[in-house]
Amino acid sequence: MANHREHAAGGGGNGGSMGSEPEYAATEIEGLDAILHGGFPRQHAYLLRGDSGSGKTTLAMQFCLAGARQGERTLFLSTCESEAELHAMAHSHGWSLDGMTIHYHDVRECLEGHTGQSVFHPVEVELPQTIDALLSLIDRVDPQRLVIDSLSEIRLAAGDPLWFRRQMLALKDNLAARPCTALFTTDARDPDQTIKSIAHGLVQLEQLATDYGPDRRRLRVAKLRGQTYASGYHDFRIRTGGIEVYPRLVAAEHRGPFASEVVSSGLPELDALAGGGLDRGTATLLLGPAGTGKSTVASQCVVAATQRGERAAMYVFDERIQTLLERTKGLGLDLQGQIDAGRVEVQQVDPAELTPGEFSHAVHQAIAHRGVRLVVIDSLAGYVHAMPNERLLTLHLHELLSYLGQEGVTVLMVMAQHGLPGTLRHAPFDVSYIADSVFLFHLWEHAGELCKAISVYKRRSGGHEATLRPLQFGPQGISFGDPLRWFSGMLTGTPHLRDQEARPHVQ
Repeated sequence: MANHREHAAGGGGNGGSMGSEPEYAATEIEGLDAILHGGFPRQHAYLLRGDSGSGKTTLAMQFCLAGARQGERTLFLSTCESEAELHAMAHSHGWSLDGMTIHYHDVRECLEGHTGQSVFHPVEVELPQTIDALLSLIDRVDPQRLVIDSLSEIRLAAGDPLWFRRQMLALKDNLAARPCTALFTTDARDPDQTIKSIAHGLVQLEQLATDYGPDRRRLRVAKLRGQTYASGYHDFRIRTGGIEVYPRLVAAEHRGPFASEVVSSGLPELDALAGGGLDRGTATLLLGPAGTGKSTVASQCVVAATQRGERAAMYVFDERIQTLLERTKGLGLDLQGQIDAGRVEVQQVDPAELTPGEFSHAVHQAIAHRGVRLVVIDSLAGYVHAMPNERLLTLHLHELLSYLGQEGVTVLMVMAQHGLPGTLRHAPFDVSYIADSVFLFHLWEHAGELCKAISVYKRRSGGHEATLRPLQFGPQGISFGDPLRWFSGMLTGTPHLRDQEARPHVQ
């Protein structure tokens, strides 16, 4: 018989009758409960399946802690980690295990204790004894939430899959007669697929190694009987304090009414060039070579948004925030003042530390909870490096832009590229077709000086000026000149002067 070691961490509480309990057993992991549409339906058994290190034990522990906080009787039954290891994990997250009952059952001792069995096959004694011992403990605690972590160790006591299935069915039937919601964990490499068909639901957790940066984690609800849920893969992280799940953004689920209007960039010349300004609920791509002022124009639009009482968010991939603030200050843009006033939030994004799902979730939180109406992504080159599979980048971005458009959020995307959109092979991807408007920034040499210009290449919602205008940046801000009618071949990259006497004039 195995040596059972049990630890009761505080009182379990009486909980409540099934009639007074909520319909779902919430995990209190906000993103996971959103995916499950409330939590796990009560009085059923569910399976968490994943490789070692994918987060199964952490998720299961949070499930039990959520029940303990609600006054429910909870039992965490471990077959792979000792009490000391579980307490160490809880301490690393700052968790208190008060209100939980913790039990460690060493399956190896059970196996070693019956090496001399000769009358019966070992599986006929060892596995039933293991299950009986667990059921005896369950009878004593009578938990409303139960975790068995993990079934892979119990599977070691069953050489025959048929015996294992019989014992798992007996365990399931026993739990079905109780007001108990159970989570079982198992290793993804376990060849026995028996428990998958027995469980009421299945959540698969994955840990993916990348060529650079930390591992990526994601989960998928593979099965949930009698309950709708958000399908597909959802990114998640294990941070100090527990798991954070980022539900996959589905634009069709978010439709907010908003008034169609044209908003000003704060620059009359740029508004005129764009046919009146920026259209509410559209995405504008700022495209051109590095150093042509794309980020500066985007910052100008942010300041203009705050001046009309809106909140804005800037997600900066390529530039340090301090550099951005110093540069805008030198152009007379008080971006720092708007940040201090709480009207602008600027987030430095490290592409090596980001998943596309996490980024979409951060933007969604800014829109849904903080009322942001203008979003700047600077730049898309940084965003593409955050995506391990470029084939899916446009799909992620398209879903994000669709969501923002339906919420009436104006989006500015910065991207460095020479030439016309989609014409160069070295471009990481072509996003111009999903942008509603495209502003082209140009850089050329004239009379020994580098000159800059801007034009509007596309505007879906209406007409726009077709000229190219000189662009200049200085202490007084952004200045525009007269249309560059004396040059031709500007878009080819090799412009030539039509009139030798003409010189560019910037106001």
